[in-house]
Amino acid sequence: MDAVILAGGKGERLQPYTARIPKPLLPIGDTPILEIVLRQLARSGFERVTLAVSHRADLIRAVCGGGERFGLEIRYSQEERPLSTAGPLGRITGLGNPCLVMNADVLTSLDYASLIDAHAKSAASATIAVCERRVRLDLGVIVRNEDGTLRDYDEKPELRHTVAMGINVFDPRLFAAIGREEVLDMPRFLLRLMRSGEIIRTFETDALWFHLARRDDYERAVAELDALNLEALPSRNAGLPS
Repeated sequence: MDAVILAGGKGERLQPYTARIPKPLLPIGDTPILEIVLRQLARSGFERVTLAVSHRADLIRAVCGGGERFGLEIRYSQEERPLSTAGPLGRITGLGNPCLVMNADVLTSLDYASLIDAHAKSAASATIAVCERRVRLDLGVIVRNEDGTLRDYDEKPELRHTVAMGINVFDPRLFAAIGREEVLDMPRFLLRLMRSGEIIRTFETDALWFHLARRDDYERAVAELDALNLEALPSRNAGLPS
């Protein structure tokens, strides 16, 4: 099975952690985020991973190499300029069907094999992994009638949303709809596919999930995963060939 990991972001919201280290190589415990993901993919049966790289690609290549120590074949697709979260797919060829596409700033206990299996059994062209995220609003929310009189008062409500996890499965033929150097984000790409008649499904999970885009997200992941003794993640030996 093929996977594409989008690892070209600068991680500007994670400063100063990313001043010298690219976001995918930030450590969780003593292991870089990207290494954890690669070992998870190997354990789930993936054989080949393409890393879409841009910022500090030299460091990512130095750490990941050709993938032998993970039990993977790793290829690289170098962006000459940032192409956002879907644009890099227009430059990558030779992918197997179906293909996992995920961001490099995601840590999860999601069963990737189950996601692939659900996609393969559906009639969908693409599948979006989703989970529920709860957000506490620390304010009193006022609901008014049209004349301005009070209708309801909700003190510090908890809002529930279904959110994309940054993990998707695609039929690779869809990538032909992306120009080779087109700057395109994932939401616009998925909406483009939907409007062209492609079937896009979701795969809901209650798996552990961290989106490491900001300093507080990263710090929370470090703290919580350390408290869990990384029990949701593979060991450093997982995925290595025997």
